[in-house]
Amino acid sequence: MKTQEIITNHVNTEKYGDFLEILKALDQQCRKCTPVTPLECISRCKTWKLKNELRRLSETMENPNFMKDLMNVLKNDTRLHILQTITKNHYSVSKIQQELKKTGHMHSQDTITEEYLRPLLKVGLAEEAQEQYAATTFGGRLTDLIEDSVEVVNYLPMHSECHEETILKALLTGPKTFEDMNVLISKKIVSRILRRLKTTELIETPAEKDYIFFFPSKRDPEKENLSPTENKIYSQITSDGVSAKKLADKTDLSMRRTYKYLRKLKGKKLVFTRKTPKTYRLTAKGEKLATLLVDLNNLVEETLLSSQQFVKGEENN
Repeated sequence: MKTQEIITNHVNTEKYGDFLEILKALDQQCRKCTPVTPLECISRCKTWKLKNELRRLSETMENPNFMKDLMNVLKNDTRLHILQTITKNHYSVSKIQQELKKTGHMHSQDTITEEYLRPLLKVGLAEEAQEQYAATTFGGRLTDLIEDSVEVVNYLPMHSECHEETILKALLTGPKTFEDMNVLISKKIVSRILRRLKTTELIETPAEKDYIFFFPSKRDPEKENLSPTENKIYSQITSDGVSAKKLADKTDLSMRRTYKYLRKLKGKKLVFTRKTPKTYRLTAKGEKLATLLVDLNNLVEETLLSSQQFVKGEENN
């Protein structure tokens, strides 16, 4: 089996598997390899290139802002298109320019280099050798991961601090209140971030600002003179609480009359109210994006761990 096929099969079989597992398979191939010259080994050996990639990734990913930098690089259609292109083969800038023209993107070679390729190189998604650009193994695995979800990344703001991503990942575990959000990001900006996510239909909230529920008190209703309508409403109020709208539906009364008799019941201390704060939850589109963000985060963590283990192993040797 050829060395490149070993990489491809490992990535396809275990899409988010450990880099070190790939290295083990490649090292076995190395033992059987008989290069004519050392230069041939360095210039063509996939194992040597992958080890170099892991060394670079170890340094790059240890930057505390790496995840934010990575997300801001990915939130660009042209950049993602280039990454997908160079995942398939090595391309020069002029060849990339020709590929972009096919999709209606007219850019100069300087723009392609500075605005699109440099950011991909900076976060370890691409590499350059002899004026040819190609995706790294990490870049190829990331491309596989987002292949079916490229469009959802466009819902996130570019050049951001990634507060939106933080909120989306948190909501994947379940609905959260406004107070819950305050713990995640600064109180000064949480309203703006939530409003932006609602505008892009990534999150949603109940129609009412607060759910107001009515509960029966411990007071004995037998001690009160209840009218038939009051009794009708009171009998539908459960210990778990019920909203005025649901009461109106159950009793076939208008909302105006429902509230009128609820006020009377409150006056007789038979009913009390409790507010449930508004919660934010993911839409179907938001859940898809949040799941992708978690998968991306897991891929980065696994890659960082693999690169650190590899570098540590080399130091011990």
